[in-house]
This record gives sequence, structure tokens and C-alpha cells, in this order.
Amino acid sequence: MKNELRAVLSVRLFTDRKCFGPGVAELLRRVDEHRSLRAAAQSMEMAYSKAWTIMKNAEEGLGVKLLASSTGGKGGGGAVLTDEARQFLEAYERCCEKLRAYGDELLASEFAFYNERR
Repeated sequence: MKNELRAVLSVRLFTDRKCFGPGVAELLRRVDEHRSLRAAAQSMEMAYSKAWTIMKNAEEGLGVKLLASSTGGKGGGGAVLTDEARQFLEAYERCCEKLRAYGDELLASEFAFYNERR
């Protein structure tokens, strides 16, 4: 068994409080896929009330609307990502990708002595 070191990095964005991170990003991806906050929450085995609170806290912290919702009715309700949500999600994903790449390089450089002994 090889015990090679690896870094597990994630990004959390803060204003005066935590407002965007891996959970919010995943919830947004699922809303985009399912066109519904309720369905997105269900696909993550999360209570709708928790998903709603997460989105509300993210929107308040960032000061932008992330979801545009419509109430039910004949055609049913749903939710879609706003342009701001798409912009945040895309920037977040790029940032995470670059951070992971840099983290891999840094880990390989700084801990080469460890992995060379294995």
C-alpha cells in the first residue's frame, strides 16, 4: 500500500459571513439540472427548508439574487439560475480548478522528500 500525500482543497467565499462554497455551488448545479430548488434538494437528500435557507443566506451575503423562481400552477413552478448565479458559479469553478492545480504543484514541490521515500 502506497501512502502518497495529496491535498484536498476547497474554496469558501466570505463577505461579513460565509456565503458561497462547495455546498452552494452543488445546489446551484442541481437547480440548473432539475429546474427546481425542491428537486435539487431532493436529489441531494436535503430538506427543502435547508436548501431554501442556504440559498437565502448566500443571496443575502453576496447581495445578489441567485435564483429566479416561479410559483406552481397549471405548468408547475420552478427555479432557474440568474445571470449573476451563473457568473459566480463559473468563476468559482475556475478558481477551484486553478487552486487545485497550484495545490498539487506546491505539494509535489514541498513534500517531494516524503513521496520519494515511498
